[in-house]
Amino acid sequence: MVQFIVGRKGKGKTKHLLEQANSAIKEASGNVVYLDKSSQKMYELNNKIRLIDVSRFPLRDSSEFIGFICGILSQDHDLEVMFLDSYLALARINDDEAFEKTISELENISKQYSVEFILSVSKDKEEIPEQLQDRISLAL
Repeated sequence: MVQFIVGRKGKGKTKHLLEQANSAIKEASGNVVYLDKSSQKMYELNNKIRLIDVSRFPLRDSSEFIGFICGILSQDHDLEVMFLDSYLALARINDDEAFEKTISELENISKQYSVEFILSVSKDKEEIPEQLQDRISLAL
């Protein structure tokens, strides 16, 4: 399953994502991973959550980002939930076509490997394509 927390920059998406991640690790039987564009949130996350600073890796586009996600999954067979903060920046997405394509790929990965993806997306609810509206879990 792929879920979105949506809202413009500064609306509090990261705060909600951190709260969900810290709650998820308490109930998870598997591992929880948090992807971000820096390691600043290290002390806000439960120490059982693996924080990955994506900026340390030379990703150029959304296809490479999907490969990066698959690489993480290939190394962690117990991965249960993955939180992606600043999704559009992490995945190098700059248009709706790339956004829809990567979400479709994440959905396929989610089904195949039983991993849940929770993304913070810096867009208003109205900017999310119609066919993806059902994935919005929180709009700020």
